[in-house]
Amino acid sequence: MAEPRTLTPLAVAALALLAERPSHPYEMYQTLMQRSEDRLVKVRPGSLYHTVDRLEAHGLVRATGTEREGNRPERTTYEITDEGTRSLGERITEIIGTPVNEYPEFPLGLGESHNLPLETVVALLRKRVSLIRADTAVLDDAVEHLTQRGVPAKYWIDVRYQRALATADADVLESLIADLESGVVSWSEDEH
Repeated sequence: MAEPRTLTPLAVAALALLAERPSHPYEMYQTLMQRSEDRLVKVRPGSLYHTVDRLEAHGLVRATGTEREGNRPERTTYEITDEGTRSLGERITEIIGTPVNEYPEFPLGLGESHNLPLETVVALLRKRVSLIRADTAVLDDAVEHLTQRGVPAKYWIDVRYQRALATADADVLESLIADLESGVVSWSEDEH
């Protein structure tokens, strides 16, 4: 069957888990949540089951067996195929090596903020910085928690990157707030 054109983030996460060991979707979901991977990819049990079905239809994973525990529904265990391993490696290579402008909304809002009163913009930026700093504290707590639980760092190296981006984001916005308040960046209608 034809390979999907591009693996979705959830498909990448599912293939990566199956590269570690065969698993059933519910177990995969539990592992993703245990590793706090929901900070990287939107994951719900239903969407994960659908993703695994699509991966199977494209020959990237295959069912290896079905089991039942008590009155629970049957659970199908899957493993990654050689084609799935190849596709996973190619997609990770593409994600890491090729910057993509994902068109986040914040730069658009910031670029058009001159349409709001200066006081409003400063208040909104202060609020945003406060939320970013709170998120950074959550990341720090997550690192401490993951370290204490013995989760290998290779599963959360993205946290270092996210923390650095959040810190830089807050620092730049605090500098912008200072420039707006001091008049270095003028909000005057007379300037064009």
